[in-house]
Amino acid sequence: MKPEQLNRSKESFSEFKNRLQPAAMVDRYNLLLEDLFLIRNPKFKFIQDHTNEVNEFTQGYSAGKSLEEVGEWFYFPWNKTLAHYLPHEEHQEIRTARNRNIITKEEQQKLYDLNVAYAGLSVGSHGALTFALMGGARRIKIADPDEVSPSNLNRMRFDFLEVGRKKTDLALEYIYQLNPYAEIEVFGSGVSEETMDAFLAGADVLVEETDNLEIKIRLRLAARERGIPVVMATDNGDNIIVEVERFDLDKTKPLFNGVIGDVNLEMFKSFNPSELPKLATKIAGPQFVTERMMSSLLQVGREIYSWPQLGDAATLSGVAIAYILKRLALGQAVNEEKCEVSLDGLIDPEHHKPHIKAGREKARADFYAAIGL
Repeated sequence: MKPEQLNRSKESFSEFKNRLQPAAMVDRYNLLLEDLFLIRNPKFKFIQDHTNEVNEFTQGYSAGKSLEEVGEWFYFPWNKTLAHYLPHEEHQEIRTARNRNIITKEEQQKLYDLNVAYAGLSVGSHGALTFALMGGARRIKIADPDEVSPSNLNRMRFDFLEVGRKKTDLALEYIYQLNPYAEIEVFGSGVSEETMDAFLAGADVLVEETDNLEIKIRLRLAARERGIPVVMATDNGDNIIVEVERFDLDKTKPLFNGVIGDVNLEMFKSFNPSELPKLATKIAGPQFVTERMMSSLLQVGREIYSWPQLGDAATLSGVAIAYILKRLALGQAVNEEKCEVSLDGLIDPEHHKPHIKAGREKARADFYAAIGL
């Protein structure tokens, strides 16, 4: 599902509106033009009274037409809303203006031109939405087979009215309403062996945030074959663990940067099921796992249903993913080793004290022994 754009060569705005019968209409074009005027005339940042200048700009922009007749109209079928947007280039200009010059105009175009495939939309949704906020990735692919469950809502930016809805639908709707000129391809059943080629076709970067170990391996094997870099962020208490695999630079690199050896699909299928938790821990980065996360992981299936994930860590993952995508789009170097982004280390004054560190390492040794590492 995607928004429908008014084609003025085929029907008038009135005909478009009458045909679709929207339940709501959003038309704040005068505010969009005022913002566009200020962006193009920055001196008025310090001149409070600019009413006459804005009116002159609006009149020149509309060239004698009513505002209803300029710009672009989009109908969003999921909420039956008709909305008025600036034309594509001006829309991109206005929504990225406050990025400058942390991101230059030339750099912004590179972000927009980056094609990203997002597999897994729990943590992955934060990456997709944050990068879209930054004006990145007009063309994206999103894949997830799941619906939003009530327990997802401690870390996903949706509310209880969205429980039971497809994660892909919610991400699609948000991004299209932010940028109706986006091109989104949805894989609502997730990624499978059969859809792998279509999912990765044309992708410049893969963001991999799935839970299924076999799919994690299949995606990396396919990305390595095609020379597509892989980005992954993993929740870790209030912190995250980040990894980038530069298959675009080296198609011979072992998966997961070698932390589980040079594994292939046949080797994975031969693993004893009891070994899979240990394998997953190796992939995540056991040297970084927090004490509470370690103790929680040992209680999964006993006292708690699943591994814990917090909203601050999921949000931080989205920030890290978007930052890495920006650097990749601009051809900037990124750390290829697994690394920790630790709020505990930055903010907790006790974190680095010797006795606290010793206790943490003792807990880690016990955790390793418990899972057979």
